Amino acid sequence: FVMERKTHVKINRKEVMLAKLRKSCSCTPKKLKNFVMDFLPVLRWLPKYQCKEYIWGDIMSGLVIGIILVPQAIAYSLLAGLKPIYSLYTSFFANIIYFLMGTSRHVSVGIFSLISLMVGQVVDRELLLAGFDLNDDAPRALGDQSLQNDSQSNTAAFNLTIAGMNAECGKECYAIGIATALTFVAGVYQVLMGIFRLGFVSMYLSESVLDGFATGASLTILTAQVKYLIGIKIPRSQGHGMLVITWINIFRNISQANLCDVITSAICIVVLVTAKELGDRYKHKLKFPLPTELVVIVVATLVSHYGKLNEVYASSVSGAIPTGFIPPKVPHFNLMLRVAVDALPLAIVSFVFTVSLSEMCAKKYAYTIRANQEMFAVGFCNIIPSFFHSFATSAALAKTLVKTSTGCQTQVSGVISAMVVLLVLLFLAPLFYSLQKCVLACIIIVSLRGALRKFRDVPAQYHVNKVDTLVWVITMSASALISTEIGLLVGIVFSMLCIIARTQRPRTALLGQIKGTSFYEDDLEYENLSSVSKVKIFRFEAPLYYANRNYFLKSLYRLTNLDPNLEAARRKKYEKKERQHLKKGGHTTANGLGVGETTLQLVPKQIDFQALVLDCSSISFLDTTGVNTLKEILKDYKDLNISVLLACCNPSVIDSLKRGGYFGKDFGSMQDMLFYSIHNAVQFAKDQR
Repeated sequence: FVMERKTHVKINRKEVMLAKLRKSCSCTPKKLKNFVMDFLPVLRWLPKYQCKEYIWGDIMSGLVIGIILVPQAIAYSLLAGLKPIYSLYTSFFANIIYFLMGTSRHVSVGIFSLISLMVGQVVDRELLLAGFDLNDDAPRALGDQSLQNDSQSNTAAFNLTIAGMNAECGKECYAIGIATALTFVAGVYQVLMGIFRLGFVSMYLSESVLDGFATGASLTILTAQVKYLIGIKIPRSQGHGMLVITWINIFRNISQANLCDVITSAICIVVLVTAKELGDRYKHKLKFPLPTELVVIVVATLVSHYGKLNEVYASSVSGAIPTGFIPPKVPHFNLMLRVAVDALPLAIVSFVFTVSLSEMCAKKYAYTIRANQEMFAVGFCNIIPSFFHSFATSAALAKTLVKTSTGCQTQVSGVISAMVVLLVLLFLAPLFYSLQKCVLACIIIVSLRGALRKFRDVPAQYHVNKVDTLVWVITMSASALISTEIGLLVGIVFSMLCIIARTQRPRTALLGQIKGTSFYEDDLEYENLSSVSKVKIFRFEAPLYYANRNYFLKSLYRLTNLDPNLEAARRKKYEKKERQHLKKGGHTTANGLGVGETTLQLVPKQIDFQALVLDCSSISFLDTTGVNTLKEILKDYKDLNISVLLACCNPSVIDSLKRGGYFGKDFGSMQDMLFYSIHNAVQFAKDQR
C-alpha cells in the first residue's frame, strides 16, 4: 500500500522573523508588566504566599542552612585564596538576589567548593604574575581600612598602574580585585547566554562529565587542604600538574608538621565524619540535620583562644574578620581583560550545576522552572555582588538536599539564611579570630565525601555502561592531574568523540525471520530464526553520513559475502577471456582448462540471493554522501541482477532520497523500491522472484 504525504504550507521565514521582531519591539503596559514579572519571579509567587502553610518550614530550613553556611563560607575562603569576610559577603548577596530572580523553590545558591577552587586558581596565578608571595600565611590583625588597601599583607605593595588601578594596592586588595573582575565577567557571560538562549550548551555536559569533573576537582581541593591539616608551609603550586607537585612538596616537608594542627585535625575529622555517618543513618528520625560544623567551629575556637594555640604552638589561625560592609566598588576593566578566558568555564559550570539542581528539585516536587531565567538569576548573582567585594556563586548540592529535608517551601528560606549571615557580618565575625585553619580544612575535606564516594560506584557503573565509565575516568584524571578547566574541556571533547565513534562503527547485522511471524531480528543474537530464501536483510544501526560510509559498505559486503565491484570485475575479466578464446576457435583456455572450469576459477561461487533489503529503521538521517552511497549500491547490485529494497525509512530519510534523485526524476519506481515494513519488502522480493 502507498501512504500519501501531507502537503505542508511553506512558511515565509522572513515574514515570521519580522513579525516576531515587531512583537518583541512593541511596548504596551501589559507587555511591560509581564516582562518585569518574568524578570523578577518573586512578584508572581510572593503575593500568593500561603503564610500559615509555608512559613515554619521556610524559617526552619533557612536557619539550618544559615548555620551551615557560616562555617562553610569561612572554610571555602581558603579555596578561593581570599579572606573569610568576602565569603560571607558572597553568601549574603547570592541568597537575596536569587530570592528575587530564581524560579526554583528549593535550590540553595551561594558559595560552592568547586567554584571557589576555580576562582582561587585564577587569583593565585594572577598574584604570582604580579610578583606577590603566595606563602605569606602569618596571621595579622586587620582593621576595616586594611580591607580596602592592605599594603601590609605582603612584604611590598604593588603598583597596579598596569592593571588600570592608579594606586598602590596590597596583596589582599589585588586578590579581591581579580576575584570580582572574574565574577563580573562570568556573570556577563551568563546573562548574554540567557539573552541569546544558549542554555543548550549545558547539554554537552553529560552526567559522566560532571561527575568526573566534580571528583577530579575534589581531589585537587583535598590536596590543597593537606598543608593546613598538618600545619606545614609549602609553596602553593600553580599550573598543570598541581596535584602531583603539591604532594611531592608535602612529603618533602612532612618533618615540619605542626603536632598541634595534626592532633586538632584528627579529632575534628573523626567528629565530623562520625556525626555525618550517624546523621545519614538516622536522618528519617531527625527533624533537621545536626549542626556539626558549627559546633566544631565554636568548640575549636574556644579551645584555640583559651589554650593560646597560635602563640604557644604556632598554629595558623584565621585572623581578624572585620564587621560591617565595605563601600561598593566597580570591578576594574583592565583586570577583566586578564581573566576573560578563565571566566567562560566558570560561567558554564556555575550555570550547569544551578540548572541541573533546579530541574532535579522541580521534578521531585512537581513544578516547573525556566532554564533561561535561571541563567539570568545566576548571572545577576555574580554581576551585582561583584560590586560588593564578592566572588562567583552557584547552587550547591549538599545545602540543597539539606534545605529540602528541613521543610523548605519557597525561597523565603533563602532570606532567612541571609539574615543569619548578616548577623555574623555585623556582630559575630570577630569572634572567629582564633579559629585554626586546620579546622576549616577539615570541614572542607569532610564536605567532599559525596564526590569522593563516586570511586565506590565505578565497578557498578562499568557494568552498566563501559563508555560512560571511561568518560568519567578520563575527565576525573584530567581535572585532577592537569587542571580543572582543561579537565572539563577534555571531558566534553572526549564524550563527543565517543558519540562520533559510536556512529562511525555502529552495530550491523543480517536479519532472520522469527518463525510464524512477520518480524525479523539479528541472526547472531537470537536462536531459532529462519533465513529467507534468496533474500538478504541488512540492518545498519546509525545515521548514514560521510564519516561511516566506508564502514557501511565494508559491513554490507562482509555480511552478505559479496562485493559487487569485485564480482563485476571478475565477470568482465571472464567475459574478456571468453571472447578472446572464442576468436581463436578453441574449446579450452590457454591454461588447458575447459570453459566451465574457467568460470569456476574466475567466479568462485554463485550468488545465493536475488534481493537485498536494507532495514533503515535505525538510520535517522542521510547526508549527501549517504544518499550517494545508497545510489551507488543500487547501481552496483542492479548490474548483478540483484534488486535493492528499502524498508522502514522515516520521512526525513525519504525526503533526502527524493532530493538526491534515488527514485528517479518522476518517482515512478518509488513504490517498487520503498516499503513501510521489512515483511512487505520480503514479500515483494518473493513475488518478484
